[in-house]
Amino acid sequence: MNKKFSLLFYLKRNKTGLNGLTPIYLRITVDGQRSEVSTQRLIDSDRWATAKGRAKGTQESARILNTYLDTLQAKVYEHHQQLVHRNKMITANSLKNAFLGITEKQKSILEVYSYHNSRMEKLVGKQYASSTYTKYKTSYKHLKDFIKWKFIVDDLMLGELTFGFITEYEFYLRSVKNIDNNCSVKYLTHLRKVVRLAVDNDWVPKDPFVNFKMQNKEVEKGFLTEHEIKLLIEKEFSISRLEQVRDVFAFCCFTGLAFIDVFKLAPDQIVRGIDGDMWIHTKRTKTETRTHIPLLPHALEIIEKYKDDPNAKIQGKVLPVGSNQKMNAYLKEVGTICGIEKKLTMHVARHTFATFALTNGVPLETVGKMLGHRSIKTTQHYAKIIDRKVADDMKILKSKMIPQKTETIRLSY
Repeated sequence: MNKKFSLLFYLKRNKTGLNGLTPIYLRITVDGQRSEVSTQRLIDSDRWATAKGRAKGTQESARILNTYLDTLQAKVYEHHQQLVHRNKMITANSLKNAFLGITEKQKSILEVYSYHNSRMEKLVGKQYASSTYTKYKTSYKHLKDFIKWKFIVDDLMLGELTFGFITEYEFYLRSVKNIDNNCSVKYLTHLRKVVRLAVDNDWVPKDPFVNFKMQNKEVEKGFLTEHEIKLLIEKEFSISRLEQVRDVFAFCCFTGLAFIDVFKLAPDQIVRGIDGDMWIHTKRTKTETRTHIPLLPHALEIIEKYKDDPNAKIQGKVLPVGSNQKMNAYLKEVGTICGIEKKLTMHVARHTFATFALTNGVPLETVGKMLGHRSIKTTQHYAKIIDRKVADDMKILKSKMIPQKTETIRLSY
């Protein structure tokens, strides 16, 4: 990209050198950003032509000084051309450093990624969720493995991070690692964020992601039907461990809480709401968005059931919730016992709440508020699920209708 570049020799009049002479400075300006460097020369201010940026007169001393300044100017232009040819970031400081012979050690790809992750780690609980930091650590490992696999080295310099590098990395994620489209896009998005950090700090001349296209595929989120919810909550379990998992899952079906939010749910977050009934007042861990959720009767029954549970009391929680990994593993057993063929995960419970609420006429904006969505666009995805459900229900209705004569029906719009 072309940048406005100019040079100016001027007197630093607020400084006085030997015998009252004034130092001459060179100002380098790139896109309005300035950097100054001393020419190591002094002159009587009365002998200086400000408009020309040179010494006045034809005396030998003036000619020698002007020749010297011309030489400095030529050197700066030469360094500017070198930076252009090497595709380096051109700034006022980079030109100044090149002119002075100062070379900055180029940073490596993984060095910058580690720097980004270390900063993120310090902001966990303040700006980022712990799970977000964990995902970036996983992304770092994938990138490190790719560099080793593709280039047989431990790291590469930032200058080697090109458009071709990114396309090869994408191919590696999809083929060698066998990672699906949306997860691959997520890892590439993480890398793009790190690259932006490098660009903003002038560690890399340009963003190699500029012409790189990424797009998530639409994924239909699983949810339980009313019939399946009924099977779930009415089933009696002989194993208390599975009964607890079922109850926590059911609680999320009736509240829309994500796993981490039900895991952290404390008794003081159960409060009496504006209508006199009991509500959940909490803040989503993922987005730090405040959310208020009226408690449905089934959710209240589950809270009441575990109010004296020793494990929940010790942890200071409303419900006894295990790790996400264990919960999802046990939910497979729960689904089998309840005769539900769908794969149950804690996230399915959240989708079930959203779908159930929208199906029963709760406005999209209200559902979004209860789910703690920052944007209504996130909630709108569930409306597409409702459309699919309407289509499926209509197929059932059609199959039960009295057979009619087949005839061509023409619709006019």
